[in-house]
Amino acid sequence: MRPNCANVLVTTTQLVPAVSKVLLYGLGGVFPLENIYSATKVGKDSCFERVMARFGRKCTFVVIGDGNDEEAAAKKLNFPFWRISSHKDLDALHNVLTLGFL
Repeated sequence: MRPNCANVLVTTTQLVPAVSKVLLYGLGGVFPLENIYSATKVGKDSCFERVMARFGRKCTFVVIGDGNDEEAAAKKLNFPFWRISSHKDLDALHNVLTLGFL
């Protein structure tokens, strides 16, 4: 974890199964429970707006995903979008974060 940064998970999976998966895969330290949002009923746009309201507009937000819905929601709020379609994309993201570019 980087100082002054927070990982937030927004998923179309219902909340209880999403939290279960996070815990099952040992990602509880990466995504604290209070930072897991389900877009099942309200949509990703609404979840992103809630995240922005919670953390403030002065934060830098980066949306990471593999779908067009995440990209469209990010674009609507002028958030940068990092598409993940292969392991190479995750490696590239790790390098960018390590070098402090995001």
